[in-house]
Amino acid sequence: MTGLKNLPSDFSVKETLDRLAALVSSHGLTVFIRIDHRANADQVDLPLRPTEVIFFGNPKAGTVLMQDKQTAGLDLPMKALAWEDENGKVWLTYNEVEWISQRHELTDKSASMVKAIEDGMTMVCNSATKK
Repeated sequence: MTGLKNLPSDFSVKETLDRLAALVSSHGLTVFIRIDHRANADQVDLPLRPTEVIFFGNPKAGTVLMQDKQTAGLDLPMKALAWEDENGKVWLTYNEVEWISQRHELTDKSASMVKAIEDGMTMVCNSATKK
């Protein structure tokens, strides 16, 4: 799918997001919320494979994008979804920051921050998914 980065994970859904939360926190980012979609599905008696999402970021970074184009706030803070496919394989999926930049027609005013956020996402997500 356009704009999505999918990384295979060596860990369970829960452990993948536990690792990601610890990594982003250790780099000074804030974990705003974590949602367990499977637990919510269980509450209404609907089946769903393990699926959890985490929202995290740093206002110093995200604000630069929103100062450029406020609509970028629709895709901020950053988020990552850990999910288990029908074969039991776990994946970590997130929006590519360059896609967010294109979607909101960000300008050169935020180009260096877009690159910094993309580099950071690559680093923490790769680290969270590999042994």
